[in-house]
Amino acid sequence: MRHYKEHLIVTGTSIRDALSILDKLAQDAICFVVNDELKLLGSLTDGDIRRGLIAGIELDDTVDSIIQKEPKFLRKGDYDLNKVIEYRDNNYKVIPIVTKKGKIINVINFRHLKSYLPIDVVIMAGGKGTRLRPLTEKTPKPLLKVGEKPILEHNITRLALFGMDDFWISVNYLGEQIEEYFGNGSDNNLKINYVWEKEPLGTIGAVSKIKDFEHDTVLVTNSDILTNLNYEDFYLRFVEENADFAVMTIPYKVDVPYAVLETDNGHVVSFKEKPSYTYYSNGGIYLMKRELVNHIPANSHFNTTDLMEELIAKGKKVISYPFSGYWLDVGKHEDFAKAQTDIKKLDI
Repeated sequence: MRHYKEHLIVTGTSIRDALSILDKLAQDAICFVVNDELKLLGSLTDGDIRRGLIAGIELDDTVDSIIQKEPKFLRKGDYDLNKVIEYRDNNYKVIPIVTKKGKIINVINFRHLKSYLPIDVVIMAGGKGTRLRPLTEKTPKPLLKVGEKPILEHNITRLALFGMDDFWISVNYLGEQIEEYFGNGSDNNLKINYVWEKEPLGTIGAVSKIKDFEHDTVLVTNSDILTNLNYEDFYLRFVEENADFAVMTIPYKVDVPYAVLETDNGHVVSFKEKPSYTYYSNGGIYLMKRELVNHIPANSHFNTTDLMEELIAKGKKVISYPFSGYWLDVGKHEDFAKAQTDIKKLDI
């Protein structure tokens, strides 16, 4: 994926130079004209130039007279996913992302992205990975390689595929290695921040330290999960249900090989022959409204299950999102070995 600034040209650029840039962009050939402060002024395509040449402009004229002055765009932190879906379904491939003041801060490309979800991501990556020792004695678990890439890189790549580009990674054990590996994310059109836990704060406690989320929805995920989850579908379900909190759950089927009796005071009232029961386990991926961060105590050990119990007790809407696709918690040596095999045939 190309860097978003390759699509930007400054007002006053000659048509000749703009043609050269469009040629390099190939099938992504659209430029966005900006001023010196990167404020969006318009868009430019090959078609705009052809129409200008027919009308008599010269190659050494500037692009300003032929740009489209009302291009499609999305405003960071203030857009509806339905607008994203509308653009995507109507074959608008390359869309600029602007701030409230109109400054371009990213350009998304639906040839490479599946969506552009209005979600902040917090990845919990501070654990010691004790069950995977000795592999984790000198390497943090999120940096253990599954195939050619670290587990955490698989996670970030999948999340970014759905357009999430605002990341916070919670780190503690050997966290310097994680920060050095991923940096600030700018090379991949991402923004990555780090939340340092001086002491372990549980599976969601570190989220209380974040005060500058961009969006109204926050996704919290464990760093050691491999999955092909469709995050757009997960988010749409969360919105459609008007949920306060959603947990991705993994169906677990139990087959009982005998007849099961139902009794009342010792009397058999019914029975089921070899029944099957389906239970749902916690999948370690959550969506929540941003205001729920206030329910997480500051600088205290606090688990996601603690938060869910509190929300349920207070009458908040907590929903399950059953997921039957690929999911693996890479927590033990046998899971790590399985991941090495699975990754060869997975599209994540």
